[in-house]
Amino acid sequence: MDEQPERHVVTLKDVAAASGVSISTVSRVLDDRTPPSRSSTAEKVRRIADELGYRRNMFASGLRRGATGTIGVLVPRLTDHVMALMYEAIERTARSRGSFAVVATCGDDPAEERRATETLLDRNVDGLVLATARLDDTLPASLRERGIPHALVLRTDGVSPSALGDDEAGGYFAARHLIDLGHREIAIITGPWFTSSARDRLAGARRALDEAGVVLPEDRVVSTGYGIESGNLAGRELLADKASRPTAVFAANDNLAIGVVAAASAARLGVGADLSIIGYNDIPLAAMLPVPLTSVRTPFDQIAVSALDMLGSPAGSITRALPTLIPRASTAAVRR
Repeated sequence: MDEQPERHVVTLKDVAAASGVSISTVSRVLDDRTPPSRSSTAEKVRRIADELGYRRNMFASGLRRGATGTIGVLVPRLTDHVMALMYEAIERTARSRGSFAVVATCGDDPAEERRATETLLDRNVDGLVLATARLDDTLPASLRERGIPHALVLRTDGVSPSALGDDEAGGYFAARHLIDLGHREIAIITGPWFTSSARDRLAGARRALDEAGVVLPEDRVVSTGYGIESGNLAGRELLADKASRPTAVFAANDNLAIGVVAAASAARLGVGADLSIIGYNDIPLAAMLPVPLTSVRTPFDQIAVSALDMLGSPAGSITRALPTLIPRASTAAVRR
């Protein structure tokens, strides 16, 4: 492993020199215990401090590993079963190592993501684990530039240290399972196109279909959000025309699959009988549905261990844990 460069701690003196004012002025402007000044000088000082990456107290623009025993975890939302499971796995792993994991949420909003990241850094966390990476996101690059120990989980930008499930393999397993059951009229509901997980799961499914000579028309690929309602709307769209309905649907997460189950019920289709449905991640609810859901299980604990091991690793370090297909009653042989 390459030796990490020494991180420069941005001081009040650095901000003062760049702003052309005294250190005492900078200290006064950046003291959040007093009402903020709205003068042009104060605005300039705050802007330059932000550009330089200045942080109050001794941690400055970088983090010192082991200083507080706290890991910051950022997820889009905890109402998402997958994100809750990922955070719990990280928290368990951190606790087993004598550390504490604290979580913040940001939706899939890049501006909120940055605000939440800064809030975690203000708590002097020793490193960040982000489950929020977008392929168009500049935050991971910013963290790399600032020398902040971090790892991405479940999603990757392809550069920052990342701990993932092997989504391409998981997508392949899902589509191969449907093909082996005799299905040829298959539809796929992916997650948001800005996530590596959605793209990789679709890529894996396409590979399996191509190998089997199964055609996947573009109108049978739906990109949407990862929520249940998104799955329901996509399912209704796919099942609307009786003449061209697929016999099987691969949904890129279990929430989407549950939404498709609801759409099938509305269309009076029997899950596993008239329509096979397979999800992804294998959240606990999947096995408890009236028709238990076939799913591709994500190894959250293994990913959590890898993520914490990777804090401080150089760019380009990516690990992929192999998922497992869990067949249940929601998928069955195609009716001839």
